Amino acid sequence: MEEELPTPPREVLVEADLSRLSVDELESRIDRLKAEIVRLEAARDAKRASRAAADAAFKF
Repeated sequence: MEEELPTPPREVLVEADLSRLSVDELESRIDRLKAEIVRLEAARDAKRASRAAADAAFKF
């Protein structure tokens, strides 16, 4: 079975031209980026906890 490649993001929010966006559109992007940061931090914290548990289990 072939490994599936991750799907590309639906919309690029970083390094896009912001000059034509309205204040509402900018605020919407900010909200989406903040939500993504929260999601990334949760994934990072889960990985850290998993690593700490593994380290504790295999500590001699």
